[in-house]
Amino acid sequence: MSAGPAEPPPLLIILSGPSGVGKDAVLTRMRESGLPFHFTVTATTRPKRPMETDGVDYIFLSKREFGLMALRDEFLERAEVYGNLYGVPKAQVRDAMAAGKDVIVKADVQGARSIRAIAPEALAIFLAPTGMDELERRLTERLTESPRALALRLETAAAEMQESVNYDHVVYNPDDGLDRAVAAIVRLVEAEKARVPPRRVAL
Repeated sequence: MSAGPAEPPPLLIILSGPSGVGKDAVLTRMRESGLPFHFTVTATTRPKRPMETDGVDYIFLSKREFGLMALRDEFLERAEVYGNLYGVPKAQVRDAMAAGKDVIVKADVQGARSIRAIAPEALAIFLAPTGMDELERRLTERLTESPRALALRLETAAAEMQESVNYDHVVYNPDDGLDRAVAAIVRLVEAEKARVPPRRVAL
């Protein structure tokens, strides 16, 4: 009796896009749907916002703690964004992939570039708004930044949108289309899992 087809190797999936596009909302919906991915938790030195949970939304670290991890080369990628440090711990990714799980990493455009340099076989998905006016409204409604900081975010987002051509796929996330965006990401992952030859990520 012949053996069945081998299971495809686990994928490393980068979900990126400009600030305010809804990366957190998409990932939350994916978790709520019970999808069989490992969702990495990013470490950051930025202050915790109301309703955020340490270890769930982010791993909140002091700058000293973050610096020690960086010295030990414990991040898959790390970057400074708007004066705060962000990084994805390598251990989470390696452990999950060793267990055969597909891993989703949320990263800003700068971080995604760093990950692809280390792991060029990662699947890079760019989450995009349907227009800059939509993105501006979302960021304004957050009410978490000063007018000056908001202006900087919008300027940065416009530049980040130009990076979408460097990704494997672009998925749009309109105001009323969260579930459609999630479904599109799942379809892309399923298609990649069926690829011959498969992507093989080495870290």
